[in-house]
Amino acid sequence: MSRRSAAERLRADGQPIGEVYLEREEIAARVAELGREIAAAYTGRMPLLVAPLKSSTVFLADLSRAVDLDHEIDVIELAPYSSGGPGGGVRLLKDLDCPLEGRDVLLVEDVVDTGLTLAFLTRCFAERRPASLAAVSLLDRPYRRLVEDISLRHIGFTVPDELFAGYGLGLDERWRALPDLHVVAVDELPAAIDAA
Repeated sequence: MSRRSAAERLRADGQPIGEVYLEREEIAARVAELGREIAAAYTGRMPLLVAPLKSSTVFLADLSRAVDLDHEIDVIELAPYSSGGPGGGVRLLKDLDCPLEGRDVLLVEDVVDTGLTLAFLTRCFAERRPASLAAVSLLDRPYRRLVEDISLRHIGFTVPDELFAGYGLGLDERWRALPDLHVVAVDELPAAIDAA
């Protein structure tokens, strides 16, 4: 009897989980490379890695293990303003526990596309006078930028304009635990799930 993967079981249950876009091994290899890049960039310093909850937490955990130098981690929680839609803005629900003044801060993002969230965080954190402020993103969609002046220094993968699930990314709190990154079949999404 063959064992079906979690994604195969979800598809059999009618869930809109499509093909694998990035396999867990590809992700792990690239995260290891990013860890080496970041360790080299911060030699002799102790950076603070900051990730927004929840979709960046898997990437943050793996990246933290891949950065072979002493560092700290912290998390924030953001929410869109109720107006929603592109350019609707974000608000801070949970702030950092660590002070930023004089620290080397690296924002750890799951996906950067319009750049609005990263620009918001950059402005918010710059006011706290860190020694340096940069960002790393697992996925990047540069062709969707609405804000060009962002501090994105390290990029895992440049991806197409698809909706993804797995490796921490999900919709309506679903599918985050899938170990590979899958394309979501948007035309099959149940009406109850917000795909924005």
